[in-house]
Parts: sequence; C-alpha cells; structure tokens
Amino acid sequence: MNLDALRRHWNRVAETLERWIALDLVLLVSRVGIATVFVYSGRTKVSGWLTVTDSAVGLFRDEYHLPLVDPALAAHAAAYAEHFFPILLVLGLGTRVAALALLGMTLVIEVFVYPDAWPTHLSWAAPLLLLAARGAGKFSLDRGLALR
Repeated sequence: MNLDALRRHWNRVAETLERWIALDLVLLVSRVGIATVFVYSGRTKVSGWLTVTDSAVGLFRDEYHLPLVDPALAAHAAAYAEHFFPILLVLGLGTRVAALALLGMTLVIEVFVYPDAWPTHLSWAAPLLLLAARGAGKFSLDRGLALR
C-alpha cells in the first residue's frame, strides 16, 4: 500500500469516527464525567445533604493551607461549589460559567494544595476547557433556552 492510499484510508476512518461520535455526545459525557469527580469530592466534606464536617474544616486548616482564606470559609465554599457547579454541568445550565468555576478550583488545588498531582489536574482541566470553549451541546438546558 503506498502512502497516498494509506492517507486516504486513514482519512476515511477519521471521517467515519467524526460522523459516529458526535461532538454533542462528547460534550455530554464530558459534563457528566467531570461533574462526578467534583461531586464525589464534595460528598467527602459533608454529612447529610450539605452540613460541612469538622474533618473537612480540619483538612483546610491542617493540610491544604490556602493563603488568605479562613479554613472554615474555604471548607464551606469548596463543599458548596463541588455540589452546585456539577449540578449545573449535568443539567447543561450555565455550562461555561460552571466549567470555568471548577477550572478555577482545579487551579487552586494544583498551585496551593497538591502541586505534584498535575497529571490528575490536567485530566480534569481537559473536559472543563472543552466545555468552557464549546458549551454544553444540544443535550442541555443551555441549548433549550437558546443560550450560547
């Protein structure tokens, strides 16, 4: 097989994948997937629905050491954000704002809390950047409300 034939075959395969795997499906999977990561993290900080635990405040006081932020305030803000923004992502409502908020949290975690965990944080940043750039796609409330 010569190089031109190989290139044509490769391009046919790529075109087929682009037709079968629609961007809207990728956006939906990205929304649900990254939302799950943050909800699971948020659930470790609360008891019941949204009562922030003393152990969560202790983590922010003793381990996370965020500058200029009271540990109790940081624990509450993180717990609420890790529940609220993922809900928006799953619904596809205010998707770009929610993605940027969680991307900001990811940046704070990377810079101030776990700087050596950059491979994990990049895996979070990728879908969040995609959602910030492209929006929620057609399977979303954003689309239903005609929001870009």
